[in-house]
Amino acid sequence: MKRVTLLLLAIGVCLSCLSQKPSITWGDEFKLKKGSLDLEVIHTDETGVYLQEGHMTMKGFYVIMATMRTSASLVKLDKNLSEVYRNDFNKDLRGKEFVQFFACQEKLLLFASEYSKAERTMIIYAAEVNKADGELAGMWKQVCSFQKEEKKDEINFKIIPNADSTRFVVVSSVEGKERNEYQVQEFDKTIKAGGKPVVISNEFEPKKYQLEDLLYTMDKKIILVGRNLDYEEGKKKKAKFLNFQHYNIRIYDAQGKQETEINTNINGKWLSSTKLVLEKNRDLILAAFFSNEKKGKTIDGLLVQRIDPVNGKVISTSEKQINNSMLSADMNAASETDDDDDKESKTERKERERLEKLRDEAEGFSKFMRFRQIYTTVDNGVVIMAEAFRHYYYTRSTLTGTGINGMTTYRDETVSVYESGDLMMVSIDAAGNIGWLQVVPKQQREEIVVGYLGGSGVSFGYNYAGFFENTNRPFYSGFGVIQDKGILHVLLNDNPKNAAVTQAGQKVKYATRLGRSHCFVLSVDEKTGKFTRKFFFDNRDVPTAMPRLGSVIGENMYMVGKTDRTMGKSKIAVAKIAIK
Repeated sequence: MKRVTLLLLAIGVCLSCLSQKPSITWGDEFKLKKGSLDLEVIHTDETGVYLQEGHMTMKGFYVIMATMRTSASLVKLDKNLSEVYRNDFNKDLRGKEFVQFFACQEKLLLFASEYSKAERTMIIYAAEVNKADGELAGMWKQVCSFQKEEKKDEINFKIIPNADSTRFVVVSSVEGKERNEYQVQEFDKTIKAGGKPVVISNEFEPKKYQLEDLLYTMDKKIILVGRNLDYEEGKKKKAKFLNFQHYNIRIYDAQGKQETEINTNINGKWLSSTKLVLEKNRDLILAAFFSNEKKGKTIDGLLVQRIDPVNGKVISTSEKQINNSMLSADMNAASETDDDDDKESKTERKERERLEKLRDEAEGFSKFMRFRQIYTTVDNGVVIMAEAFRHYYYTRSTLTGTGINGMTTYRDETVSVYESGDLMMVSIDAAGNIGWLQVVPKQQREEIVVGYLGGSGVSFGYNYAGFFENTNRPFYSGFGVIQDKGILHVLLNDNPKNAAVTQAGQKVKYATRLGRSHCFVLSVDEKTGKFTRKFFFDNRDVPTAMPRLGSVIGENMYMVGKTDRTMGKSKIAVAKIAIK
């Protein structure tokens, strides 16, 4: 009888988890300046929601040209997601470049930079924003400064939270020297430094080392994840011939002294993509895709390690061979009977088929698979989420009109393409064993015209995003996740014809016109990997949603919807997603 009671209780708990449903509430629509660079929910408190919007504004005007600088607006919405105020800070930022807003405990800070050509110095400033009215609460304070030794040196910096988000950390690098140096310094919410900057250097040539990630632990240790490159054999020593060799992961103490280096050459495997996550007060989790060949074009397996952040020793290792049978059998191009939403140009189809051939050359996952998120589960395991991702360019000719002599005229435009493909989800238990693996076929494609240069045909290039690169593209493809009580709710925009796609091997239609897509929710049980797929809303009824850029704050996700118009200002709204 006792066993029956426990079984019924377990079934009840499972059904209760699966019955959790996300609900969405959209606020009033409002308009922003045309040409907004990015939109992001950055903070919430008991009075409302704060939205950051970046844009360009005039810096100076000359007889033959005008110069522009980056500025930003802070938009506050109340609890009902209706606009309270909007401040563009254009006057406050005169002479400075907007960097970002940053929430540190109960304070909201505005960061800006100023560069002096004469002194070759970059200065970072910060000022507190009064959240009640959106005005600056005080004067600008200098946070730190960086000096160029040579004119061609490049200054990079990034502001990140510390391990418990009670302070902020400025990470910087002046690149162009014989050896790159990285500077790390922590500050409290009053913009007061917690100590002297920590300077870290290594023995690698600047061109042969790329910083991919940096982690700052509770005990002020610094973990650098870097990519080592080398020149391709038989080629001239030029940057375009630099090839990835292996990962370099090192742990430094609070004074910048190297303590240990984590070995990434494991059992003769070649890691092609990796992600390092620091659990709260626990271990480092290293997830990596590996290939059986040094220059393999595909991924042959998944490696997961738990690492002691104190001494860098590996606690557990788990490997799993994975192959192409887990992926979609065919990413269908549009047929003659497809709707207009699915149609491709001849150039687009040719390029897509060439890229698909790269994946099909061997029995393995595409080398374009990239890690997105790692979530810790209630039983001390992890769920890893990855996605096939490709970014490339092509040029196309567009009809511009008819000339005086009756001749039609064309213009070549360069298009930046973001393809977000199959979603992979893997569960790793506390002992390091792989519990389940799911692959959900999808193929989202987002295109943005980036220039009108001459040339024709198709060019391909995969863009690697380093630690200091900040971009919100793509806006509408990809996915967002809310974790709640053992369930991962995955939000994504997809072609309505893919409503029944739930397992690897099923054919999928491209989602290209994302303004006409549907938003779906995949509710995934962390223990079993079983999930349901349900329609959430139609993007034609609201400003097109951006699930990938959704901000999970507390128990809710705040997501921006944005629809650009050819004539007039963009249509914007913010949604609150809660789990009921």
